[in-house]
Amino acid sequence: MKANYLQTPIDYLKGVGSSRADLLRKELGIHTYQDLINLFPNRYIDKTQYYKISQLQRQSAEIQIIGKITGFKEVAQKRGKRLIATFKDETGTMELVWFRGQKWIKDSLKTNKTYVVFGKTNWFAGKFSLPHPEIETLEAHESSLSSAMQPIYPSTEKLSSRGITNRVLIKIIQQLFIDTGGRFTETLSNALLSELKLINKSAALLNIHFPKNQELLASAQFRLKFEELFYIQLQLILKNLIHKSKIKGFPFNQVGHYFNTFFKSHLPFELTGAQKRVLKEIRADMGSNAQMNRLLQGDVGSGKTIVALMSMLMALDNGFQACLMAPTEILSIQHYQGLTELCEPLNIKIELLTGSTKTAKRKQIHEALESGELHILIGTHALLEDKVKFKNLGLAIIDEQHRFGVAQRSKLWRKNTSPPHVLVMTATPIPRTLAMSVYGDLDISIIDELPPGRKAIKTVHRYDNNRLKVFKFIRDEIKLGRQVYVVYPLIKENATMDYKDLMDGYESLSRDFPMPEYQISIVHGKMKPADKDYEMQRFIKGETQIMVATTVIEVGVNVPNASVMIIESAERFGLSQLHQLRGRVGRGAEQSYCILMTGHKLSNDGKTRLQTMVRTSDGFEIAEVDLRLRGPGDIMGTQQSGILNLKIADIIKDNDILQHARFHAKKILKEDRTLANPDHAVILNTYRALAKYKNIWNYIS
Repeated sequence: MKANYLQTPIDYLKGVGSSRADLLRKELGIHTYQDLINLFPNRYIDKTQYYKISQLQRQSAEIQIIGKITGFKEVAQKRGKRLIATFKDETGTMELVWFRGQKWIKDSLKTNKTYVVFGKTNWFAGKFSLPHPEIETLEAHESSLSSAMQPIYPSTEKLSSRGITNRVLIKIIQQLFIDTGGRFTETLSNALLSELKLINKSAALLNIHFPKNQELLASAQFRLKFEELFYIQLQLILKNLIHKSKIKGFPFNQVGHYFNTFFKSHLPFELTGAQKRVLKEIRADMGSNAQMNRLLQGDVGSGKTIVALMSMLMALDNGFQACLMAPTEILSIQHYQGLTELCEPLNIKIELLTGSTKTAKRKQIHEALESGELHILIGTHALLEDKVKFKNLGLAIIDEQHRFGVAQRSKLWRKNTSPPHVLVMTATPIPRTLAMSVYGDLDISIIDELPPGRKAIKTVHRYDNNRLKVFKFIRDEIKLGRQVYVVYPLIKENATMDYKDLMDGYESLSRDFPMPEYQISIVHGKMKPADKDYEMQRFIKGETQIMVATTVIEVGVNVPNASVMIIESAERFGLSQLHQLRGRVGRGAEQSYCILMTGHKLSNDGKTRLQTMVRTSDGFEIAEVDLRLRGPGDIMGTQQSGILNLKIADIIKDNDILQHARFHAKKILKEDRTLANPDHAVILNTYRALAKYKNIWNYIS
């Protein structure tokens, strides 16, 4: 069969036609024969088992029986009538019942002919019955591909209502097997097939759609999952290798005045072992001839900013500029303030560029940037504007990188004739499985220890009826000179509800913490940026003791004196959000606390999230639980979930297969990077076909 035969538009398959093809395209994204063959079943109904009528039990179950219809009768009911057929095998009798389509059924079924019926049993008036059973002659049943385990395909309401039922999908897919003779081009090398004892592609596709038994189904699933994950890993590893060989970076050979002066005289604290290790990895990358493309993961408060600054100082020592892009204005202002303070003794020129920067100031920044007088630029998406031109950008750092789309990031690289070194940072710990799939083309560094002197945050879960005790605790902390966050959930679909919750909370706090003894700041999405900033500044300066807010403070507010984080309706937050919010406290030397407030009604997932938060503060452990609860697409956000749009594999459940796939992809590319070896021709052809027909997964980073 020609490889491109599977690219035939679905309209041309017998039994489809243009209106069905249109529905399949819109509802299931099926455009070609290839898409159809990759529409894998969600589950299967086991039709390998046949029951006798005497074996039936009263619980409603799906069963299959071979027998004969001995007669029909029509029974009047409130609306219309129902058709009943007496169905018999050698052990007893039961009824088949139809409430609609009686005429057609009566005309098409014959008495005393052997049929196979399938359906869910019903016990009524002392008899077993099957309402609207699936029914076919024994001959048709035995010759049919679906006589063993019946596949149940993904569907939508629209498909069912327009007549594309599961049975129709089965028929269409059977037709494709008839047209192709069930022969499909092999996509894995003989060496992989024999080493891993995998079944061939044709057998795998037949047994994923129409397995004769559980064993064959398991072999087909393993083979197809391995293949899917193998090609993702092959693509990511190959991309990294090509990147390193083709994209030349600026070799930063110098570790000079800026870096050494800062390290010896101005470092505010001793670096942790993890920070030193990561700096070494970055230094090795930037000292080679290849462009650095590294992901830096570090939990909230682990000291990524100091690593970022020291990496920028390496760029400055080699005569280059650096920039840092953050997703929000609050976060970029905070970076700007923190770095300005650290760089003050070094006489480094740093500027901030955001949407709020005035035109005159913008012009100054643009000029200083192009002349090279400006060393470091920090900002939001404003850095991506065409007017922003660097003299020689050597290092680009992106913070909370999952909040930026791929196109936005590549725009930053194109600011230079040669692409700068790239460091992407995230405080959202990414489970290893996900990092391997989504960022498999990046080198990964992890800061996995907190700076010395940081105390672990004590986390507790309290119900609403404990509120008075919680308020007393807040008063005690404020007496000690500390500050408190109270955060309300923000769910966009119901902004008015959220706003009401926030205002109600603010009013009740104002009653319990009255002025002038207490001052309360409030920050939410409906405020003007200037008002928001004013309230934030009051809290940062210690003029207010309590900050009532929605999740705008999730990322980037750094107030070392704030020691209590109260999260209202905590069950409405995702785990990573709860973890990020908790990371807003515990930044000073004092003991900090996180109090999760909820009502008594909690879902199982809600309970798991709260128990996890109370049990551990390890961001990676939390991320693993989050991945299990939410699934990969949700964790990465829609911009990043393209690669995880998997047809059959599941990176959580199939973690072992993923490790296998990565190991073999690495091994093959190590031996034969261009896949030129004739033994790898199959792999090279498949890889090219995937790329050509756009089925290869989104380029993520």
